[in-house]
Amino acid sequence: MTKEEIQKQIFQAVETVKQTNPMVGSITNTVTINFVANAQLAVGGSAAMVYLPEEGEFLAKASGAIYINVGTLLPIYEQTLPHVAKVLHDTGKPWVLDPVAVGIGSMRTHLLRQFKDYKPHVIRGNASEIIALAGLWKLDGGAAISKVRGVDSTDSVIAAKTAAVSLAKWTGGAVAVSGKTDLITDGTVIAFSYGGSHFMPKITGAGCSLGGVIAVYLTAASPFIAALTGTAVYNLAGTRTEKKVDGPGSFQIKFLDELYKASAGEIANNPFEIEEV
Repeated sequence: MTKEEIQKQIFQAVETVKQTNPMVGSITNTVTINFVANAQLAVGGSAAMVYLPEEGEFLAKASGAIYINVGTLLPIYEQTLPHVAKVLHDTGKPWVLDPVAVGIGSMRTHLLRQFKDYKPHVIRGNASEIIALAGLWKLDGGAAISKVRGVDSTDSVIAAKTAAVSLAKWTGGAVAVSGKTDLITDGTVIAFSYGGSHFMPKITGAGCSLGGVIAVYLTAASPFIAALTGTAVYNLAGTRTEKKVDGPGSFQIKFLDELYKASAGEIANNPFEIEEV
């Protein structure tokens, strides 16, 4: 697939989402629910946030895609998450997994280990989370001991390259590794997406909301294109927002505006490079 072909598919994914306003369900980090929903709305999706098993099952069947984030776990999630993931797998419905803080706590570890068999279409995380998840799933490039520091990464994006490729090959989907330069792969090709802002690590929910936005694009594109499209609009909006603000508070608000204003052509033309695995 050439760069021009990828750009055409990104353009089409953005246009389709803006035209169809797809509903995307999310079971996500309680710290960032509001920001995730607002980001999904800004790019053209329709957000639905739940946490109960029966509500999750309903959305798994009714939504165009689902976003699952294990950031702040509640006891009920021990029932909800594996149940919803199984429904998604059995029905073939696309979904995004954000393995936040993988390796911290037995419940989180148990849940994420179960997800291996349910093969998420897209996995989005920082470098340390991607390496740790590959380790938990016993795949190449993984580490037995997590280096995740809360929700922060202690590894470079390029250090997660082998883990990202092996995860993508296992799931048959795509992996997006967030960092200064983002890495997106489907196991056969790697894209490096450029842009963003130094304010992104200074706000809560930049990564979580990206996962939710990728799920929106997953209703209209392949896992690789959805992951690259979501990353591209974030890098574009981040770059533009940084020029207009002088602190993280105003950045968060203006960032949503820039997500909303970004056109399909602008997103497709945000700088990226590709290489074969």
